Amino acid sequence: MTTQPSPFASSPIVLDHPLIQHKLSHLRKAETSTAGFRRLVRELSLLMCYEATRDLPLETVEITTPLETTHAKQLAGPDVCFISILRAGNGLLDGMLDLVPFAPVGHIGLYRDPKTLEAVEYYLKLPTQISSRRCVVVDPMLATGHSAAAALTRLKQEGAQRLLFVCLLSTKEGIAYLAETHPDVPVITCSIDPTLDDHGYIRPGLGDAGDRLFGTK
Repeated sequence: MTTQPSPFASSPIVLDHPLIQHKLSHLRKAETSTAGFRRLVRELSLLMCYEATRDLPLETVEITTPLETTHAKQLAGPDVCFISILRAGNGLLDGMLDLVPFAPVGHIGLYRDPKTLEAVEYYLKLPTQISSRRCVVVDPMLATGHSAAAALTRLKQEGAQRLLFVCLLSTKEGIAYLAETHPDVPVITCSIDPTLDDHGYIRPGLGDAGDRLFGTK
């Protein structure tokens, strides 16, 4: 099946809402505690979920209010699922599931080879019928783009056709790499940071998101 490039893939959606930018600034601070970091990530993921689910299809149904019967809109079936890139992606799930509690969740485990910076898969568990769902793939960081691209490639191999990548921070390098390898996948992010260092870390960034989420730094 031939997929058409998304108009948003080469121009990522950067969420500049004042609340998002305020919370992101506190998330970056070195003195933010593990508990505070988790809370901020959850709050940010809830706000980001609004954009990630903006174009979910609706249907009109008949309901009864306390006053009368009327027609109203609701989501047209279980159209969305969330895919977390382990382990740090799990930090973004809670807020999204607060808004979409019925959405199934998949996990893909990847680690970055410290020498090549390439992604290596070690775990995969996905919901059924991902070919018919909007798959929202979550990972806090889009640095080199190799892990994200590997995850998207694997999901396409499993039948996913409608994919969206959501991250807290990104870089021009990571965005360019995804646009090259997966031009059909839109990217939603809260910031495009200026640089990557020699170890592939985003600068100024926020440190290792997984370590800060799970208190292993």
